[in-house]
Amino acid sequence: MTATSEARAADGAAHATQQGRLRRVMRYIPLIAPVLLWTVPCWVLLHAGQHWPLPVALGGTALFVLGLIAMPLAMVRGHGRRQQDWAAIVGDTLLGTSWVLFTWSVLLGVLLRLALTVAGVGDGQTRARIVTWAVLGVAAVLLAWGYAEARRVPRVRQLDVQLPRLGAGLDGTRVVLITDTHYGPLDRARWSARVCAKVNTLDADLVCHTGDIADGTAERRRAQAAPLGTVRATRARVYVTGNHEYYSEAQGWVDLMDELGWEPLRNRHLLLERGGDTLVVAGVDDVTAESSGLAGHRAHLAGALNGADPDLPVLLLAHQPKFVDRAAAGGIDLQLSGHTHGGQIWPFHHLVRIDQPAVAGLSRHGTRTLLYTSRGTGFWGPPFRVFAPSEITLLVLRSPQRPPTP
Repeated sequence: MTATSEARAADGAAHATQQGRLRRVMRYIPLIAPVLLWTVPCWVLLHAGQHWPLPVALGGTALFVLGLIAMPLAMVRGHGRRQQDWAAIVGDTLLGTSWVLFTWSVLLGVLLRLALTVAGVGDGQTRARIVTWAVLGVAAVLLAWGYAEARRVPRVRQLDVQLPRLGAGLDGTRVVLITDTHYGPLDRARWSARVCAKVNTLDADLVCHTGDIADGTAERRRAQAAPLGTVRATRARVYVTGNHEYYSEAQGWVDLMDELGWEPLRNRHLLLERGGDTLVVAGVDDVTAESSGLAGHRAHLAGALNGADPDLPVLLLAHQPKFVDRAAAGGIDLQLSGHTHGGQIWPFHHLVRIDQPAVAGLSRHGTRTLLYTSRGTGFWGPPFRVFAPSEITLLVLRSPQRPPTP
């Protein structure tokens, strides 16, 4: 073994050890997180020197204890085997609320209190009460704004993406990306119709959905997904599975999308031809597919490209950004992904970065491969988006050989 090989083996072993430690820590998060999310705000708002009257302190503490008990119970009933929509709504709302309260209790509990102390504002009790009202005010504003952001029709984000191998005949090809619609416990059939109507104004050649259509089976969420059948594209509408499909009978979603006129690119490709040039549009199942136990479901890039001319540019649909390592090794030109939601509720994106190479936007990986990661069209769980706006993405593909504009 060469010195370089030994170094790579050592790096690989260190990375595996680090990943193993991370997985061990992640096992305990479901137990630790709810306690922290509720006890930290309770302490900062009620018991950090405010000296509230006894009824206020007891009543406030009781509310936090109720939240700590109700949130996990509601989420188990809502997202577990029972799949009770009302419980999912309650649990998800409590989760989002507790995350915002926790974040701003920590930030303002430290920074604002320090600033007030340095400025010599009031005594300890006065400063503690100022922090309490500031946290409650900021949380209320962010939750109201975040709810409106989550429920609105996403704005269109447009960008040009130059692909060096794209032929001049394909210059200006319009690709619309929607992803992570997450139709779920909150009925969003009207929202879905409005999103699809917005997509239809974009004059797309290709419309892509990169997975996580819904939370729940195709049978339960059919009414919310039905407007997807109205989406128009001049060339094709294509879809790949996300990890949430594998929580909810993925084959049912593949079948429904096929019924609605979308082409499920399950480790296969199609050719988009224009102006004498050709683009390979490929798709793979989500990386969680193989562990789902469903026959024939797995992420298989070689299968997706089987029979394609290796000299042609490739646009790949893969739900999770972390598939880009395989895409770069396979010489893919552009990968489209979702999954991250851009973090959805700030500052959760810092945790997303632990698992994914990109959270949002366009990034380069290797010498050829570009990755576009959408912040998602809908939302998962908590009906809030804070500093992570949803999007419908319009990517205009550009060729370096395109003729100059007159």
